Amino acid sequence: MLVESIAFALVGLVTGAAALLALPSYFRAARALTLGTALAAALAGGSVAHFCLDGHYPAASVAASALASGVLTSLLARPDLAAGRAPAHRHHPHRAGAHRAPRRHRPA
Repeated sequence: MLVESIAFALVGLVTGAAALLALPSYFRAARALTLGTALAAALAGGSVAHFCLDGHYPAASVAASALASGVLTSLLARPDLAAGRAPAHRHHPHRAGAHRAPRRHRPA
């Protein structure tokens, strides 16, 4: 289990570093938060997979740690705050009928 734990930790650090290097503008949070999330997710995902598989398939446990690390690290990504991208607005004034005044209630 010790060797697998080291492998899980390496997978987590590689996943976090790859995310930071590939898409640095998507991860506005602190670099330590991104790396820590990837590391913790890899250790947790790999440990759960190890115990679910009774330790018989170490390659599947490492793959599960990579999957968990990638998924949980992607939750930190903020593409809407990336440089050069305009934020999406919920209000669309250019749509037909958007310029009308609001309806008023008429008393009976």
